[in-house]
Amino acid sequence: MQIHLIDGTYELFRQHFSPANKDPERGATRGVVSSCLALLEQGATHVAVATDHVIESFRNDMWATYKDGAGVDPQLKAQFPVVEDALVAFGFTVWPMVEQEADDALAAGAAVAAADERVERVVIATPDKDLGQCVGGKVWQWDRRQDKWFDADGVRARLGVPPASVPDLLALVGDSADGFPGLPGWGAKSAGSVLDRWGHLEDIPADPAAWDAGVRSAAKLNTTLREHWDLALLFRDIATARTDAEVGAVDSWLWAGPGAAAAEVAASLDAPRLVERAQRLAEARLD
Repeated sequence: MQIHLIDGTYELFRQHFSPANKDPERGATRGVVSSCLALLEQGATHVAVATDHVIESFRNDMWATYKDGAGVDPQLKAQFPVVEDALVAFGFTVWPMVEQEADDALAAGAAVAAADERVERVVIATPDKDLGQCVGGKVWQWDRRQDKWFDADGVRARLGVPPASVPDLLALVGDSADGFPGLPGWGAKSAGSVLDRWGHLEDIPADPAAWDAGVRSAAKLNTTLREHWDLALLFRDIATARTDAEVGAVDSWLWAGPGAAAAEVAASLDAPRLVERAQRLAEARLD
């Protein structure tokens, strides 16, 4: 059994800003539903889509400038609840996150699926580097747009650190997309070298003379780390995906065909062929 976990918020943005999208009010939603149906046409059976029902989350209480949706295209933002309803109508499992984020639901889903002995592979479909922390064992990350796959070695090659160190890396270098800055002077190369050698913030030697990771300006970087230690721990906590979201069991993610509302939703999206595709898939799975 293979499980597909989809970053619905990323997919909505991707579809909205696609050069092929000529309908800014409905095109992104239409594209996300079509994209999920395409997964089924490629053989996927268990598909769950995590979405940010609202952009703000508990992390906004942790850091004042954490992402809050400011500047998001209103036509795109208006489709957040629409895409959830559309996906449900077409029979997909949807996790609309409010207190937590879509990333947390994906992390929780990956943990549940990986623990199921029937599952051979868990695919997290997103290019988001944050989700690299969930990769390993059965869990892979898939950038659908570029068709790039990442196992644990792939994450290390991409980010310079193993999956378990991704939150530590983000603590040092920050994440501009999420609105926290990291520590002054720490860049991806220096942070990657130190963390690839030592693993976690707590394991970095307090004496920079003991650093043997080939990092320039070790003394200066170490001073910054020690002076901003509590901030680094806060940023790591912010960057750590939670795995306690309620996502149900693997069997509940099995796609069983479109619901009764699919035709009405497709009509509202001016996309009747979506229903035809879904019905063909459902009929084929009954054979």
